[in-house]
Amino acid sequence: MNKKKILNDPVYGFITVPSELLFDIIDHPYFQRLRRIKQLGLTEMVYPGALHTRFHHALGAMHLMNLALSTLRGKNNEISDAEIEASLIAILLHDVGHGPFSHALETAIFQEVHHEHLSLHIMHLLNEEFGGRLSLAIKIFTDTYERRFFHQLVSSQLDVDRLDYLNRDSFYTGVYEGKIGADRLIKMLDVANDKLVVEEKAIYSIENFLVSRRLMYWQVYLHKTVISAEHMVLRAVQRARELLQQGIDVPTSPCLKFFLSSNLSMEDFQRDNSILERFISLDDHDVWSGIKEWASHPDPVISYLSKSILNRRLFKVYISSKPIDEEMMLGISELVQDRFQVHPEDVKYLMISGRISNNAYQAEGQSIDVLTKTGYVVNAADASDLPNIQALSTKVEKYFVCYPKEVAAL
Repeated sequence: MNKKKILNDPVYGFITVPSELLFDIIDHPYFQRLRRIKQLGLTEMVYPGALHTRFHHALGAMHLMNLALSTLRGKNNEISDAEIEASLIAILLHDVGHGPFSHALETAIFQEVHHEHLSLHIMHLLNEEFGGRLSLAIKIFTDTYERRFFHQLVSSQLDVDRLDYLNRDSFYTGVYEGKIGADRLIKMLDVANDKLVVEEKAIYSIENFLVSRRLMYWQVYLHKTVISAEHMVLRAVQRARELLQQGIDVPTSPCLKFFLSSNLSMEDFQRDNSILERFISLDDHDVWSGIKEWASHPDPVISYLSKSILNRRLFKVYISSKPIDEEMMLGISELVQDRFQVHPEDVKYLMISGRISNNAYQAEGQSIDVLTKTGYVVNAADASDLPNIQALSTKVEKYFVCYPKEVAAL
């Protein structure tokens, strides 16, 4: 069987699968599940085209990793074929531990298990299955390989993960302000003192990348309607968990019911392989089928949330640059209790508050390093003759509260 396949990607054109091992990993059920996990959760409620999956993103990131390594090799950096294959595996599997709706439901289905830990656990299982051929990829993924720049390509302030998701999310949402010059940035990469650097002439491309990232967070990832939709689904799943653990039947798929009825830790996954097999069967479809069933559930809270999600009757969102006034929160809480006749303890499902933050660039610790024409390595913020990068390193926080529009109309 010919395993050196060429895939047609709408963002980059033709993508090559460069080795048989990579093909076998892509073909594995653990990876194929990513076809059923949306990249942007509920963002389609705002941008109807945002229907792409984690599968698309992983393949795109692998493609950019291949381009980046070819660039570094072309600049006389010694990189072996084994290191290239391992780096491609590491980026291909970096999101394999994501659950339904990606980040949106991470704390609802699992309370103490993060997708990064699950990704690593799955990589170890695949390593056993493939006779230890993922060992170097795991070292690169966990930043325990002595050549640190490989890990920086997987996870850093300017990694191929970010380069792909910004390009891809911009493409599918139609928010073209988020489009970045990924090709130019990759062509400008180099290695100095075992660290990933960018040539000085790419400084304006770096600025464009950081500005685009900030804009994508406000316009897409932290769009107020996306916040409302994702928190409503989060609360519906949390309500299902609460009812199940009280002994009240909530119709759902066997796999989703198993996880909502349990309080699992990462140690449970490591001890019992059958838990991971259940997880591999879990995807967005389980949650959507559950929401359709819950719309007719006798519990008024989960029924109202589910009907509202299905019919896109989303909560009104109020966002403030300051913590929301306690009197306002109390007033909304009382209106929710009166309108929906719910117990004060259940108000949290119908009045949702929280905090969002946007930090396009982290100048300290994980900075983007620029290689100057004179051979010095400096922080990107210091290399720029404009104040943009320094300004983008400032963390902006906002506060929000979501509540039913029936209350807003009172």
